[in-house]
Amino acid sequence: MVRYRRNFLPGGTFFFTVTLEDRRSSVLTNYAASLREAFRAAHDKKPFVVDAIVVLPDHLHAIMTLPDGGLRFLGSMAAE
Repeated sequence: MVRYRRNFLPGGTFFFTVTLEDRRSSVLTNYAASLREAFRAAHDKKPFVVDAIVVLPDHLHAIMTLPDGGLRFLGSMAAE
């Protein structure tokens, strides 16, 4: 796995892109309600703010803000 550089900033705002392996797929827009529900379920466990999100058929872009206790939010990832 590629070791990406991560900036662990409690309460930080981050931009990221998630791309489907199959770029010909339209699963994100076909199942937008399920994607929305997954975001809600994740938010119920670990609060965060979705500042902006763009969902396209094969990828999404998001700007999210972590809570002030952001390092606890990331769990073991902060040790990498």
